Amino acid sequence: MKTVVITGSTKGIGFGLADAFLARDCNVVVSGRKAEMVQQAVETLAKTHPPERIFGCPCEVTAYDQVVGLWNAAKAHFGAVDIWINNAGQANLLMDFWELPPEKMREVVETNIVGSMYGVKAAVIGMLAQGSGIVYNMEGFGSRGSRKQSGLTLYGSTKASIAFLTDSMAVELAGKPVKIGSILPGMVVTDMLLNQRSGDAADWERSKRAFNILADKVETIAPWIADQVLSGDQNGRHIRWLNGAKIMLRFMTASFTKRHVID
Repeated sequence: MKTVVITGSTKGIGFGLADAFLARDCNVVVSGRKAEMVQQAVETLAKTHPPERIFGCPCEVTAYDQVVGLWNAAKAHFGAVDIWINNAGQANLLMDFWELPPEKMREVVETNIVGSMYGVKAAVIGMLAQGSGIVYNMEGFGSRGSRKQSGLTLYGSTKASIAFLTDSMAVELAGKPVKIGSILPGMVVTDMLLNQRSGDAADWERSKRAFNILADKVETIAPWIADQVLSGDQNGRHIRWLNGAKIMLRFMTASFTKRHVID
């Protein structure tokens, strides 16, 4: 039975992954910034999965001591950690880069980049000590040579950094018992995605059209990602849901195949 730690798993993709891994008979450690949200997520998951396979531990990923504490708590509870997923992330309201408040820049950078680096460091140290394990970083818009979009300079820059972090760490871990990979979930309908919009009616209508062509629901992509993660542990592996061929097909068929993922 695999034990999976997922940062930022009280909602969105992280919560969907927790549910999917539990459905595949894994132990799951749920984590998030706020203790009450962690407890709520644990209670919700326990309604449909064995409670003994669920453990909650609050963690602020931008504080290294708390990330180490998450590792220690997970290992103490389940005996080992087989898979660690750095999922915690933040986005910004779509706007020109120079208009963003400096404090928001710092918040997004620290959560997405520093938080992932701390997760990699803590998990790799722990996994090397136990002799096995794999770390996955959650990528997104901006990684893997994706197109550029106005308003996403900050977020995309952090995800480009995560791609480099993953690839470089794969080189450093070559030949070692610990491996690293990345997950590219595509455009997923979550609060983080929806809260990026400005609230302008015309912008929202344009966004909805794009979402209904390209986006997917958490319950669609999370089980697939969980299956991919559990199916192999190759070093440097990239698990990608929405590839170029799938994007092209969706645009080509959009006029006669109506997808509806958001109202």
